[in-house]
Amino acid sequence: MEQIARHVRAPSRYREAMLIYSMGVSVDGFIADREGAFGWTVPSEELFRFHTARVRELGGYLLGRRLYETMLGWETDPSMRDNELGAAFADAWCALPKTVFSRTLDGVQGNARLAEESLAEEVAAALGATEKDVSIGGAGPAAQAFELGLVDELRMFRHPVVVGGGTPYLPPVTEDVRLDLIETRTFDSRVIYERYRRVRVATPED
Repeated sequence: MEQIARHVRAPSRYREAMLIYSMGVSVDGFIADREGAFGWTVPSEELFRFHTARVRELGGYLLGRRLYETMLGWETDPSMRDNELGAAFADAWCALPKTVFSRTLDGVQGNARLAEESLAEEVAAALGATEKDVSIGGAGPAAQAFELGLVDELRMFRHPVVVGGGTPYLPPVTEDVRLDLIETRTFDSRVIYERYRRVRVATPED
């Protein structure tokens, strides 16, 4: 897996661009409950501004069909821009190139395209097209990227709720994955931001 990750990650002029997996999670580690609902992740104004700032820092986004459809309104629905917060996020999201993984969609709207290659190849293409970091979202693509060792950072927004089951943030692993906790923050809504960087194993070629 480390060999795949080294092949995919593209160095920029100043540092290595990173693949980030960022989602809201429950205390017990789920991104949606048993019914697929995630209404408990609605952000406060402070957290909304934080999300907008993070999106502006990205150079691309890879996502699955469900997340694409959930977020499409930010590109197609003018009412999402009815206030300053919504308009700022919509501008940031619309400017972001997106790659959508789907077996059922024939086409996509907005600043997006359907993935045509394997996930690893699409990750490499996204990282190679920008000097900024790239994010991945949606349970399926993110789990596959994590299993392949492609995810460099995990960013969890841990909401104060236990849902007892549903869609897990991370897939099962067969061996330990070492992480460094590099940032934490508690928002006014009591959501805790946890930012972890994957510890890469050095090889003689590095």
